[in-house]
Amino acid sequence: MIGIFDSGIGGLTVFKAIRKKLPNYSYLYLGDSARTPYGGRSQETIFNFTREAVDYLFKAGCQLVILACNTASAEALRRLQREWLPENYPDRRILGVIRPVAEEASKLSKTGRIGVIGTTATIASGAYARELKGQQKNLVIIEKACPLLVPLIEEGWLEKRETKMILKKYLRGIKDFAVDILILGCTHYPLLAKEIKRICGKKINVLDSASIVAEKTADYLNRHPELDQLLEKNKTVKFLTTDLAEKFNKQATAFWGGEVKSEKVTLN
Repeated sequence: MIGIFDSGIGGLTVFKAIRKKLPNYSYLYLGDSARTPYGGRSQETIFNFTREAVDYLFKAGCQLVILACNTASAEALRRLQREWLPENYPDRRILGVIRPVAEEASKLSKTGRIGVIGTTATIASGAYARELKGQQKNLVIIEKACPLLVPLIEEGWLEKRETKMILKKYLRGIKDFAVDILILGCTHYPLLAKEIKRICGKKINVLDSASIVAEKTADYLNRHPELDQLLEKNKTVKFLTTDLAEKFNKQATAFWGGEVKSEKVTLN
């Protein structure tokens, strides 16, 4: 199986794109809704929470786990790959959502000026700037934390006037900086993509991060047939949450684009 992990429900936007690209695989989605949001917590706490979730997914039979969470990718992925994985699951793999998007952004930018919006924790980590600079040192990057967007999205306030006003204010600095690429550094933000594109205008390419991650995942499996052969291809999908299943199901519907039936589990 392929495991998809997020601190809550936002990762469903990434999962949806991956499943569309790779429909034949079996999937297990885990949302740590009982402890969401991860943003604002210490790096050590985020690492431990993410490790517990990945360990659960591996023990459930997943050979590959994708951290469909920008905060977990920023604060835990490298350490998991370099320290924890070799000692505990040397034959398994963990991928994140930041590097593939940074790679694509650096390729597409014509002016070398790239904007990133995300949660406070993701922006504070500097993960996107680090990955982008790793692609091209001469890139100029402007990052903007948008802490109000996630709660507004989860409240379903996508079309509210207040949400549009706040979004416009957040994006003003990005537009003034004359970027030609905008990265949505939070898996919740695709639900506001239409309004973001309207505010940004035609001169700014707002990347579809979920589709990019899906394409890169397919490419990764093509380049690692030894891993691909171990993955179940029964077209099954299972959702797990660490909070009340009913609450998760209700919130997840908008992100998944259809009915979600989840099971509550406990992480140790």
